[in-house]
Amino acid sequence: MDSMWLVLTALAFGVFLGAAFMIVLHMAERRGSSAARVVAPTIPDGIDQVLEVLESAGVVLDPSNNVLKASPGALAMGLVRQQALVHPELVELVASVRRTGATIADEVTVARGPFGESTLRLRVRVARLGTRFILLLAEDRTEAHRLDEVRRDFVANISHELKTPIASVSLLAEALDHAADEPEQVRRFAGRLTVEANRLAHITSEVIALSRLQARDALLPDVLVPVDEVVAAAVDQNRVVAAGKHVDVAVRASSGAHVYGDRALMIVAVHNLVSNAIAYSNEGGRVGVGVKVDGDTVEIAVTDQGIGIESEDLERVFERFYRVDQARSRNTGGSGLGLSIVKHTVQNHGGDVRVWSQPGRGSTFMIRLPLAEPATSTDAAPPAPSAAPIAVPDRGEPT
Repeated sequence: MDSMWLVLTALAFGVFLGAAFMIVLHMAERRGSSAARVVAPTIPDGIDQVLEVLESAGVVLDPSNNVLKASPGALAMGLVRQQALVHPELVELVASVRRTGATIADEVTVARGPFGESTLRLRVRVARLGTRFILLLAEDRTEAHRLDEVRRDFVANISHELKTPIASVSLLAEALDHAADEPEQVRRFAGRLTVEANRLAHITSEVIALSRLQARDALLPDVLVPVDEVVAAAVDQNRVVAAGKHVDVAVRASSGAHVYGDRALMIVAVHNLVSNAIAYSNEGGRVGVGVKVDGDTVEIAVTDQGIGIESEDLERVFERFYRVDQARSRNTGGSGLGLSIVKHTVQNHGGDVRVWSQPGRGSTFMIRLPLAEPATSTDAAPPAPSAAPIAVPDRGEPT
């Protein structure tokens, strides 16, 4: 009997110990889950979905500034790397909101990429998300600021460009009034007045062309344009000026190539290149214009034997109102808008424009456009104005 009692007592004690162990284990598991929730907090419901569809940058940070969630835009801008904010400017804004609890809206400039060679202009808004998290939203305003600067520069430049011919017209009109009794003087002043009026008209037409190129409906994309006819029309518009300067313009355009776009704008673009080549050629020089098909691309090249362009100017020749030679541009009546019109026209047609040059030897400008259909002839050669072809040695890489 005693031995039976001892066995029952031992079994009861074992059951009690097992139950106690299970209770302790359950309590430890609950504590572990609570600790895990503290260490790895969860984002409030719905934030994940919002960040996924957010076009701008969105970042959620925990109390230790770890990035719990970042939108695709934040990753694309390079604001987040290895689950942390990259830029100290943004970290400081987050810290300020964490200290004060007040929402911050500000514009900051941060480095773009790890090398910091360019910058991003961001409109940033930082606020608390619940009691523990911080939400940072950032909108990229870099392009908007660039366009604002371009517009300001454009207005300043056009005002400067128009000021000179307008002042000249005013002075010449006054001179005409004083010389009313001198027919010879009247004729001389009237001739100069005509020149300044033409200059005003030229600047105005180029400003209108640039405005049109920047409009959404700048092109007629379904219109098939023959490239050879565009080149022929552009060259014909420059025949008189070339003859007056004794510049020989040789054309080789028998590619049969077509592109989709706006015929009038394309003629203006090629005209500007030919006009520049003539203007910057020495008297008695030669200009070559050629069309060539290369795979699915058509190339229009204009080559001259003029003064050439220094290497430091090559990257800027397509900027609005930029002139390599200010004095010579004034004498030739250049507005500084011609090459900018060329660049915008070609880009709107899905192509690009390149330039090679060597000071004192000449320049070559090349327009490259996507073909609309296979050309009927591919035996067209690059520009060759005569038996002795125009060449620009050691061109290097195009700009």
